[in-house]
Amino acid sequence: MAAKIRKGDKVVVLSGRDKGRTGEVIEVRPQEMRALVRGVNMVKRHQKQTAQQDGGIISKESPIHLSNLACADPKDGKATRVGFKVMADGRKLRVAKRSGVEIDG
Repeated sequence: MAAKIRKGDKVVVLSGRDKGRTGEVIEVRPQEMRALVRGVNMVKRHQKQTAQQDGGIISKESPIHLSNLACADPKDGKATRVGFKVMADGRKLRVAKRSGVEIDG
């Protein structure tokens, strides 16, 4: 099955404390059904000092469930569902259901 949300997509958060925020997908974890989104679902972590980096409390993204994300429509940036269109040469393209515009990827 083709993935509806991929790395590099602009997504909108549908629920949770970051509801309404948008960001770019950094990483998708299909086995866990989760994704990392830049600037969304930030958590504080206590980092031990190593030779490469300093210790202290750092903020980083935590994975968010795919059901709480929706692709942003390329036309207006609002949340949209994703459909598929099969081209004449057999390629599958992702299409925004809201506007019918092809989603880059």
